[in-house]
Amino acid sequence: MTTSKLTPKVQRRATFRFKNFFKKLGPGLITGASDDDPSGIGTYSQAGAQLGFGIGWTMLLTYPLMVAIQEISGRIGRVTGHGIAGNVCRNYGPACVWSLVVLLFIANTINIAADLGAMADALKLLIGGPGILYVVAFGAVSILAQIFFNYDRYVAILKWLTLCLFAYVIALAVVHVPWGQAARGILIPQIQWNGGFLTTLVAILGTTISPYLFIWQSSTEAEEQRVDHKKTPLKKDATDAREEFQRIRLDTMIGMAFSNLIAISIIITTAATLHAHGKTDIASSADAAKALEPIAGPFAGLIFSLGIIGTGLLAIPVLAGSTAYAIGEGRKWKVGLSRKPREAVAFYTVLALSGLVGIGLNFTPIDPMKALYWSAVINGVLAAPVMVILMLLVRRKEVMGKLVVKGWLYWLGWASTVAMGFCIIGMAVSLFTGGH
Repeated sequence: MTTSKLTPKVQRRATFRFKNFFKKLGPGLITGASDDDPSGIGTYSQAGAQLGFGIGWTMLLTYPLMVAIQEISGRIGRVTGHGIAGNVCRNYGPACVWSLVVLLFIANTINIAADLGAMADALKLLIGGPGILYVVAFGAVSILAQIFFNYDRYVAILKWLTLCLFAYVIALAVVHVPWGQAARGILIPQIQWNGGFLTTLVAILGTTISPYLFIWQSSTEAEEQRVDHKKTPLKKDATDAREEFQRIRLDTMIGMAFSNLIAISIIITTAATLHAHGKTDIASSADAAKALEPIAGPFAGLIFSLGIIGTGLLAIPVLAGSTAYAIGEGRKWKVGLSRKPREAVAFYTVLALSGLVGIGLNFTPIDPMKALYWSAVINGVLAAPVMVILMLLVRRKEVMGKLVVKGWLYWLGWASTVAMGFCIIGMAVSLFTGGH
């Protein structure tokens, strides 16, 4: 009798705690989930299909590196009240920021085009119809939602969209996996010294450790501080610094763990099915979904396709938004998704332009699906200089005040930067020497 009366209360209390916990998660969770966009899914699918379980170890390697560099990005936004581009412009001048922003715009636009194409192909695979119409529809919905939705409601939608990534955990559950081989691939690094392997490695690093993710998390931390009238940049008032840094760390660790769980699920799924059956010519995430059907059954293909659409709806706003934040902060415009369109016309114009160019690329002879893989490589190459600048910024007292980043987090951030640099150099040397 007593138990039955208490059960609803216990349930309500558990629900309340979950909602409060979920509410505390924000920039880190959305950043981590958007990391697994359709282009990322395509890259992980290619890696699993081409290299099998032997590439799984990269997910263990990248996790601490991702957490470090993303936490540092979040800190710089919360401490200074400005994103990375804004801080670069204020401390190193516009020439430095614009050389990076141009490459970021190119990489992000290609990513948006590739993601829209993958989403359209996935929907076409499910229901048929004109793929190019779906490209326009998905692109228009993503752009208009960012411009006209209430900020708090929009962030809540993005948070709930992260749940669609569990589609890939479900897909993993419905295929036969030799778990002994999969575990060895995750725990024991297998390295091949040739251009193809190193290019794939840079593509994976460029997908998981990507400049648009740094910019998005730093800018959204600054944005959330700006819209909350109870908060000021920690540089001005460090009273809540400890609590805020703990929140950023937890948010980032959960977001990056979620990202890598999904990535390893995709690699293992494609390695156990496509690679095992000699199907290594995967050009996109939509190709992976299509190829899975005859091997793993229609249910696996259906889950893969639905996941592509859901992750695209999550990732395209982050890609377009990070471009707008970077350019807007570099020009010292009023920026922020919480502002009304009339209050930040230039910011929203860049955001819309980024999305429109992404849509337009699908109408050109350029195949955005073929560009997808190389956009990840461009991100990998671009990441290294951005990371160097970021690591220099967080040690400057004129930028961070008394809250400069130090200790293990600082050195892990440099380890992430050096790892990306060595990987790029190795790829370049191997490609120029023909893989010998």
